[in-house]
Formats: sequence, structure tokens, C-alpha cells
Amino acid sequence: MRKWWPLVAVCLGAFILLVDVTIVNVALPQMAEALDAPFSSLQWVVDAYALSLAALLLAAGSIADLFGHRKLYVSGLALFALASLACGLAPNAGVLVAARAVQGAGGAAMFATSAALLGATYHGRDRGTAFGIWGAVNGAAAATGPILGGLLTEHIGWQAIFLVNLPIAAVAVLLTLRVVRADRTARPQARTGRVDVPGAVTFTLAAAAVTYGLIRSAETGWTSPTVMISFAVAAASLIAFVLVETRLGRRGGQPMLDLALLRRPSFAGLMGGALLLQGGAFGCLVLVSLWLQSVLGLGPVEGGLALTPMAVVSFLVAAIAGRHIQRLAPRLPIGVGLLLIAVGMYLLYDAMSADATASSLVIGLAVCGAGVGLATPVLVSAATGSVPPQRMGMAAGAVNTFRQLGMTLAIAVLGAVFTHTAQKRLSGLVPDAHDAASALAGGQAQRLIAAAPHGGRAEAGELVHRVFADGMQDVFLCSAAAAAVGGLLVLALVRPTPTQPAPGAPGAAEPAGSAGPAEEPASAEEPVTTGRQ
Repeated sequence: MRKWWPLVAVCLGAFILLVDVTIVNVALPQMAEALDAPFSSLQWVVDAYALSLAALLLAAGSIADLFGHRKLYVSGLALFALASLACGLAPNAGVLVAARAVQGAGGAAMFATSAALLGATYHGRDRGTAFGIWGAVNGAAAATGPILGGLLTEHIGWQAIFLVNLPIAAVAVLLTLRVVRADRTARPQARTGRVDVPGAVTFTLAAAAVTYGLIRSAETGWTSPTVMISFAVAAASLIAFVLVETRLGRRGGQPMLDLALLRRPSFAGLMGGALLLQGGAFGCLVLVSLWLQSVLGLGPVEGGLALTPMAVVSFLVAAIAGRHIQRLAPRLPIGVGLLLIAVGMYLLYDAMSADATASSLVIGLAVCGAGVGLATPVLVSAATGSVPPQRMGMAAGAVNTFRQLGMTLAIAVLGAVFTHTAQKRLSGLVPDAHDAASALAGGQAQRLIAAAPHGGRAEAGELVHRVFADGMQDVFLCSAAAAAVGGLLVLALVRPTPTQPAPGAPGAAEPAGSAGPAEEPASAEEPVTTGRQ
């Protein structure tokens, strides 16, 4: 039993990293009410975590190579715990969003080092067992997140979903320091210039600016000066990122992302698939949670239970089919999985109406979960198999970066789609369609109904149900289109390569010291922050 304590230490970190993504969705309506936060703030509560995680994941892998994976893992746990405390004590939405961004930084440190720690600790059959249990814990975290979030929010308060991380992180830190061996680090003279700070800064600025512009577009319109300036900053930052990475690569440095890899059709297709998988499958869940609680009037526990079919089915499919799909050409499970997600989203679109209930979502969510469970386990091994061996660690980290970026952008895009649809449907029916649409998106449906004259509240309730359903239909249709494009992209571009590791080999996709997990766990949320993840 003693040899498995390092696995326990790593699994504890993975659990809080991934559970903190799905657990937040259920608590968003209560956060909005307690903090008097608009929908844009709710989007940032999720997006700040995912954006920070995506932007820092590759850089964290480089830092771990230089200063040690155990050291960075423990530092990430400590930072994650402190940020969780700040989230739980946040007096307003601004502090909460800032603390979530810091949480993402801690999560990136944990996510970039977990698999490397397991790969360095276990060998042979034990390594396969360790990665199998680690993947199961990741899947279980995503599956239990909505239920745990509902229980804590309903019986204690939304702050509890963050404060529960503190004792778990404390145990994980103490256990890691006691049972996980410290790894070798680079010599001090070899550390200079190894971390691509300019690349991380320009990438973060580009992603943050485009996300901010998308979120603001729902409030001020696409042509407002704020939105246009945000997109201009994003474009300039992206150009700067390309120039920085290209120049660093030509000088023989270590760029955060070797852009030459994107000229490989298989790698480019997998990155596009990773981005559209995360966005297509999970970007809509923030709005689904708001619909369940603010429109249907479900409590946090019931709302959490309504979201579990996707997580449970994805976990079961990955567990049952995991070994078999590793034997297939990776484009098949990934491409077919993405197409299944598209089918599931279309079923959700078809089931959504003014009279829909939580049970109307079960089949669509389950089909989406089957797609996630089919596609996710082989993403990392496919990406690492599409590049030269010396770039495998970078490819593994890039997959998770694109996944988190997909989640971030999808929440912003789908939020804008919903708000614009709701405003269009409400135009001419209420005095201020823009404010009413923003209130709906912010989980204030019951307030709108209560503000109507006493004799007109039944009619106002019908209008709210109809308008929210129309907005959700457009959201589901956009998600289906994104997943379908991703599936076709993967099927068209991804091909087997000679460098692909042996199917099913534990840790084959991740050499020690790389910035990403060896086997990508099938989880309904990754960090999301779930990674988590």
C-alpha cells in the first residue's frame, strides 16, 4: 500500500483541479444573486479560470523542467488553495474573477506536472495501474462536481464550493512533500532564457482581449468602440506572438509553441479538434445551468443532477471502450466522437422549447457524453504521435492549451449569441429589450416575472420561458455546428504517423518533464479549468 501514496497525492490535486470547473456552473445563479453580478461577470467567473489555465499551461511545463516537477506541483497546490480562500471570501464579482484567474495559474502548475510525477514514480505494470486510477479519478471528479456543487450551495452557500478545496489541498501538499521524491532540475547556469515569457505574455493578451471583446459585444454591440479596440488588441497581440515564437525558434531557443508544427496537417487538425471539442461540448453548460435554476426554478442539487448524464456517460464510455479505441487510428474515435457531440447538441436543440423540462435534456446530454468519452482519451497520444519525438511534450501541452482556450472562447461566443437572440425576441414586447435580455442571461428570470403587473405575471412567465428557449436553441445549434466542423476537420486532416507511440502504452504520450498528461482522462470538464481538465 505504501507505494501508492504518491498516486494518492497526485489524485487529490487532480480531483480539486477538475471538480472546481463543473462545481462552479451549478452555483452561478446563487453567485449572481448574492453579488448582484451581471451575466458578463458570471462568464468571467468561468472564463478567467480557463483562460489563465490555457495561457500558462505550456509555460508551466517549461518552469517544471527547470526547477522540478514536485516543487512546482506543491507550489501550484498552495497557490490554488490561497486563491480558493480568496474566492470564498470575495465581497464582489471583481474580486471573485481575479481570484479565479489566480486559481487557474495554480491549476496550470498542477496540470503540467501531475502526469510527469506519476511517470517518474511508477514503472512497468504499476505505471499502467497508476495512470488508469488517475484517469478514473479525473472522470469521477467531473461526474460528481455538479452534485457536490449543488449540495454545498444549497445547504451551506456558494462560498463552500471554493472553501472545500482548502483541507484537500493541505493534505495533498503534506502528502506530496512526504512521499513523492524530488526530481532533478536544470543547473542554474542552464536556466537562463529557457522560459518563453514574451510568448506567454502575448498569447495571454491575445486570448484575453478577444474574450473580453466577445463578452462586451453582448452588452454594447459588435461595432462599439470598446469591442473594436479589444479585437484590434487581440489581432496585434496575436501577430506579436507569431513573430516572437518564430524568431525564438530560428535562434535555437525554446518557444512556448513551435509554430512549424501547425504546418503538419495532422497536428493542425488535432489542435482544431481539441479547441472545438471543448467549446462544442461544454461551452453551453453555463447557460443550461441558468435555465435549469432561474427559469425552471430547480434547486442547486436538482440542477446539478440534471447535468450529470454527460459526465457519467463520458466516464462509462471511456472506461469500457478505452483500451479498444487505443488500437484504432486516432482520427476515428476523435472524429466520430466530435460528430456524436454534434448529434447530441442537435438533439438538445430539438428538445428545447417553452415547455421543456430537465428530463428533456437527458438524451442529448448522454449522446454528447458518449462523444466526449470516445474522443478525449486519445487526444494527447494522437497529438504526440503527430510530431517528432523531441516535440512530444510540447504537443501534449498544446492539446490542453487549445482545449481550455476552446472552453473560454465558447462561453463568450455562446453568451453573445444567447443575449442577441433574447434581445431580438423581446424587442417590442418590453420597454427595454437590452436590459431584459441581459437580466435573463444573468439568471434573473424570476425577477423579471415578479416585476410584471400582478395580472400579467402568468403571461410574463410564458414569455420568459419562450425567449430563453429560443436563445438556448441558437446556442445548441452553434455548439452542434462547431462540433461537426471539428469532427470533419479531424477526419480529413489527421493521418497515422510513424512516430505515433504504441497504442495503449501507459505514459507513451508523455515523456517525463513534458507539459501535459500522458493519457488524457475522459472527463466532462476539464479544466476546465478541468483543466480539469
